[in-house]
Amino acid sequence: MNMYLMVGAPVVLGLLAVVGIASVTTGWVVPWARARVLRPKLSGYGALLSAAGWAVFIYLGPLGQGYGVLAWSGWLAAMAGLGLQVLAQRPGRGVRGATAPAS
Repeated sequence: MNMYLMVGAPVVLGLLAVVGIASVTTGWVVPWARARVLRPKLSGYGALLSAAGWAVFIYLGPLGQGYGVLAWSGWLAAMAGLGLQVLAQRPGRGVRGATAPAS
């Protein structure tokens, strides 16, 4: 099981980081999420935080033979990244006092 985790985790987390970098720099979003993501930069930051958090958790937790404070902080970072990705699917706050143009 550890061999699959050692080989599969870097590939998946690397792809997640590449998608995050692409979202932050260019605003590109994967095709299956384009309809839902309203703020691609925030989604990219969430993907980067999730990739880093999962990497810390996996390599210091199950593969590091212990679940110390640092491993659990990686899990919290991964959950915070997922939270940012959820917030990226919601509209941002509008400008206060803005009115529709008169016709």
